[in-house]
Amino acid sequence: MATGRLGIEETLGALNAALGPGGPVWLKETRARHLHARDFLAPRRALQARFGDGQVPERVFHAVAGLQGPGVAPVLRCAPTPSGLALQLQRSAVFERVLGSVEAYAAPAAPATPGLRVLLHCPALRASPCALRLSQLRAVLVADHLARTLHAHRVSVRLVPAVRDPHMSTFLQQLKVEWPANSERAETEALRSLALAELNPAGDRGALPAGVLGNVCLKDLVEKRGRTAGYDPNLDSCLVTEDLLSVLAELRAAVLHCPEVGSLGLVSEDSAPCRRLANQVLCVPAVTVSPPQAATPHDGADSCMVVHVVSCEEEFQQQKLDLLWWKLDNQAPLRQKHLVCGSVKVAGVPGTLTAPEYYELRHAQVCKASALKHSRDLTEDPAWTESFRVLSVATIKFEMLSTAPQSQLVLALADSSISTKGTKSGTFVMYNCARLATLFEGYKHSMEQGLYPSFPPVSSLDFSLLHDEGEWLLLFNSILPFPDLLSQAAALEYMGPGLHISARTEMVCKSLVKLSMDFSSYYNRVHILGEPRPHLFGQMFARLQLLRAVREVLHAGLATLGLPPLSHI
Repeated sequence: MATGRLGIEETLGALNAALGPGGPVWLKETRARHLHARDFLAPRRALQARFGDGQVPERVFHAVAGLQGPGVAPVLRCAPTPSGLALQLQRSAVFERVLGSVEAYAAPAAPATPGLRVLLHCPALRASPCALRLSQLRAVLVADHLARTLHAHRVSVRLVPAVRDPHMSTFLQQLKVEWPANSERAETEALRSLALAELNPAGDRGALPAGVLGNVCLKDLVEKRGRTAGYDPNLDSCLVTEDLLSVLAELRAAVLHCPEVGSLGLVSEDSAPCRRLANQVLCVPAVTVSPPQAATPHDGADSCMVVHVVSCEEEFQQQKLDLLWWKLDNQAPLRQKHLVCGSVKVAGVPGTLTAPEYYELRHAQVCKASALKHSRDLTEDPAWTESFRVLSVATIKFEMLSTAPQSQLVLALADSSISTKGTKSGTFVMYNCARLATLFEGYKHSMEQGLYPSFPPVSSLDFSLLHDEGEWLLLFNSILPFPDLLSQAAALEYMGPGLHISARTEMVCKSLVKLSMDFSSYYNRVHILGEPRPHLFGQMFARLQLLRAVREVLHAGLATLGLPPLSHI
């Protein structure tokens, strides 16, 4: 039997190559009403554009029928239809390949760019939690999710700033956001002397407010970089303060001490969150900044990309900071990108809602919904306390991350947003996660009672017994594409021109919701644990193996969101 991970992208690439020179034509089907007849389609109009009269050469049929290569799924048939050229895979063979190596489909398709090192800077974390706006909370959650997806691709990631406010650290722990903490300020003396040399001539600097050094002109840099890179043309000067220099010093220290890919870096010993995070992303220790000097080919600044994850309200100030960094430090990284998160509006709510108020509202709604479901208040039950917290955070993260980060987000705060029947909510995803846990616990319990035999070797399973359309839908739309989806979620166009960068952090949430919907529909319709009769065991075990893959993909997706799977809800 052939081995190796099958891939949607690899299969599409081989199909397009079989057509001969030209752009991509083949499309993957996703809708259930089409998948009963075909898995891929080369649309008729695209074929007409490629071959003139629309007649597909015989050589193409032969090439497609014999399609082979690393990651290419085996083809069953390819035939012309009114819609175009329809292709169906050998489904039992695909089931066997995928379900025989489940772990490979819960991981990224391939590592990211070799040697890539990323510094994620989220300025919102310098605020106190009570002042954290919803747009800033969105930026924090985007940065945390992006750090986890990059780490899954073995990219070295540093997180800045180290959180100094203990209340912010506590709030981040509530949100299942792991971020380094440090109570010390970075050393600013070297940058301070450079800033003083760049200050605009002024009168008595002693009349300036405490902590303010003066103004630095940025017009020359705006003229040089701004018009092509996308800086605001209104940027002309920057008011330099001690706090601003402290921010620059921390960023500079993080870049210059950015470790090689695969190393864990230095971890601040007084930071419990930082110690936990050491196995995931790299923390920024308290480092004394050395005086600026000429860069060398081995300096970390040249090989480290800085991504500033900011709310739209913070972007103007961050642009000032970037230009000031370039003005003062000849070792400032050449690759600085801004991932700007769109505004967050709350439908029907006047005034503003802070991030802690938002969390408390969702937590209260989760507890209320649970009381209605179980006909009693479980908020004081220790067995449920953590589940309620996880459900609250899941609701928030799916709301904040299911929309592309660059787009405006409108929140609806009604109680219906946290219902397990709402098919687009984080609560719905966690509910189906718990259903899977219950299913496998039910099988284990029945096996211990002697009703079912122990699970046989996967190599002995007969996957031709999986012929329900819902089973193919789960595998073809969610399990098989998941490695490529993780890679797309971590993709950063860091070599592109301009200041701004986009990210597809919404992809994981959307895919988990879609997977949960397809699983729920299948689970409600198909009885997995059937009667304990030997002639039914083959299909039962094949279905359980399929749902094991669903569980692995679901758990892997939740891990990129910092959400632990729940076993009850």
